[in-house]
Amino acid sequence: MAMETMLDLLAKASYLLAALLFIFGLKRMSSPVTARAGIVQAGWGMVLATAVTFIAPSTWGGHGIEPLNLGLMVLALALSGVFWVWGRKVPITDMPQMVAIFNGMGGGSAAAIGAAALLNAATFTGSCDAQALAAHDCMTRPGMVLGVIGALIGAISFSGSVIAWAKLDGRLDKRFTFPGQQYFNLLVFLATLALGAWIIVDLDIPLVVAFFVLALLVGVLMTLPIGGADMPVVISLYNALTGLAVAFEGYVLGIEALIIAGMVVGAAGLLLTQLMAKAMNRPISNVLFSNFGGGDDGGQEIAGSQKPIEASDVAALLYLAEKVVFVPGYGMAVAQAQHKIWDLSQALIKAGKDVKFAIHPVAGRMPGHMNVLLAEAGVPYDLIADMDDINPEFKTTDVAIVIGANDVVNPAAKTDKSSPIFGMPILDVVDARQTIVIKRGKGTGFAGIENALFYADNTRMLYADGKEAATRLLSELKALEGGGH
Repeated sequence: MAMETMLDLLAKASYLLAALLFIFGLKRMSSPVTARAGIVQAGWGMVLATAVTFIAPSTWGGHGIEPLNLGLMVLALALSGVFWVWGRKVPITDMPQMVAIFNGMGGGSAAAIGAAALLNAATFTGSCDAQALAAHDCMTRPGMVLGVIGALIGAISFSGSVIAWAKLDGRLDKRFTFPGQQYFNLLVFLATLALGAWIIVDLDIPLVVAFFVLALLVGVLMTLPIGGADMPVVISLYNALTGLAVAFEGYVLGIEALIIAGMVVGAAGLLLTQLMAKAMNRPISNVLFSNFGGGDDGGQEIAGSQKPIEASDVAALLYLAEKVVFVPGYGMAVAQAQHKIWDLSQALIKAGKDVKFAIHPVAGRMPGHMNVLLAEAGVPYDLIADMDDINPEFKTTDVAIVIGANDVVNPAAKTDKSSPIFGMPILDVVDARQTIVIKRGKGTGFAGIENALFYADNTRMLYADGKEAATRLLSELKALEGGGH
């Protein structure tokens, strides 16, 4: 008994240390300068929390000093090693899909914990004393309430994240709507809540099974109509839901580290979701209950035509320019052009040009996507400007170069009230003296909306792969500089 008490104190102290590592690690992730160190720090917190689980009395289930389901715990760790190897090999263009599916696994794990606890309690016929509670053979009423809530949130996050992954990976059509869809979704959600309440009053295995089927269906139905342009917000929201689900199930298991870590992740995810929705000037309810970005080419018809330009002419503009702003988007990630763009930028900086990179809060397909790309290429943090900081500078910018960005630079968001993106804050690239758009073709962006910027009088289109275009521009620029000397 004394040994069990000592191990219990050691486990609680270790969980507290792990929680502190999570919190301080998350704080360091708020800055690009310290983000990598913060991730490592939080990772060590997770290693500590996982290791302690093997000695924590709460995992013994009242059946002796040995963890329950030891084989399954080891198997889970082995599988995590496989996913770690896979994660290291995922290309940067597939990072949003990986984040979505990994987040779904977290929600699925929380839902599985809730399912196991509820099903175990449903089959228990003995007295719900202290020993039965320690063995997780039964649940108190507060524990059952939190278990149901955590299971509901986790199941929605799991199935919703799977749909988000399928959309981002191109395995599922970006649009799926039908008349009265939101009312139907609401009815399914209310039915799920009713089953959850029924379980709390009268715990029964068929009810638990039906509850989880409906909860998973809610996640699917809620995500299907959401368009691609909203996916960064959706991923962030599901991340927050996963955190909350983990916190609730941490209470069910009596593990403090899960409670603290889950609440930290949930709070951070909700804050990020709110900030991203604000960046799009749309309430979260509008993201969840509309099909913006679903592929409808709305808005006024755009007059004029796209005007092509050759790389040699773009190089001449850059040679004469004093201030240049690069605007990266998902197309740059697809082309893996970030390194070549940085090489071009360094040549311009060496020639005495004022060079900056403009980042929209929802550029790419996940939060911080463009920041990760530029950091990978070695772009200094002081050259990367947020939307609010860079927008006033476009009027004094000689050349703005857009690489693969589309919806986040569309001036229709400010000028066309019939446009689906009207009201969304954008990068004011159209205000630059000359805009060059590097694009492989004339297609629309992920939101399926025609871009008025491409038809503007001061815009020229350089049709090429991003990496190829940057290489050609660098070569032409060096030729001009050599001829000048």
